[in-house]
Amino acid sequence: MGRILCVVNQKGGVGKTTTAVNLSAALAMSGQRCLLLDMDPQCNATTSLGHKPSDGHALVKDVACQEAIETTHIENLAILPSSRSFQDVDLLAHGDDQQTTRVRKHIDSVIDHYDFVLIDCPPSVGELTQTALSASTEVLMPIQCEYFAMEGLTQLIKVIKKVIVATDGRLTFGGILLTMYDPSLELTREVDTEVREFFGDIVFDSVVPRDVSLSEAPSHGQTVFQYAPRSRGAFAYTQLCMEVLQRD
Repeated sequence: MGRILCVVNQKGGVGKTTTAVNLSAALAMSGQRCLLLDMDPQCNATTSLGHKPSDGHALVKDVACQEAIETTHIENLAILPSSRSFQDVDLLAHGDDQQTTRVRKHIDSVIDHYDFVLIDCPPSVGELTQTALSASTEVLMPIQCEYFAMEGLTQLIKVIKKVIVATDGRLTFGGILLTMYDPSLELTREVDTEVREFFGDIVFDSVVPRDVSLSEAPSHGQTVFQYAPRSRGAFAYTQLCMEVLQRD
């Protein structure tokens, strides 16, 4: 069975979508069959790859999920676009056992076609994120290197532990990723030390630096590897890809 990574953080602007898009691209470029599943109603992962949001999210329909999956300009990478439909968001976020089971069955129905499925979640710990977590096998948490980095993480971890129990251990901690990393700043070094002392080995050795290429690439409908292949951001996500593969 393929690995299903849920990229999640309760805060926005921490590099969550950037990580979901570029890590999925890196995995695909390494030869892994990869699906990027956009569950964020903002549809940023979808538009980052030059695709249009769907009129209706495939995860709330009764038709086969495979029919809604689109190929991308990157070999081995496919995408399931998100939808801005309020009705679809409400259904996905309903959070009852029936809806959670439907989402999980949809994802399980396509997982045999992929080595990795990466789910981009909205910046919250609400029902929509919990539904995504319940359908995943691993959770990956990007944390920005700033003063409030640890704020709210206790709540997020409680939600993750709740889902781990509810899914009989299907979900595990995949790793924590430090983003917006600037080693010249004392604050960055302090956050790095604090996070690694608190969480230990689940923190990735790889860090994602502040790099304007990571911010500019989505406006061109590209990943950082197509937009700026020699950038620090591209190197960082290549290193993260290698770590993810090693943790199999």
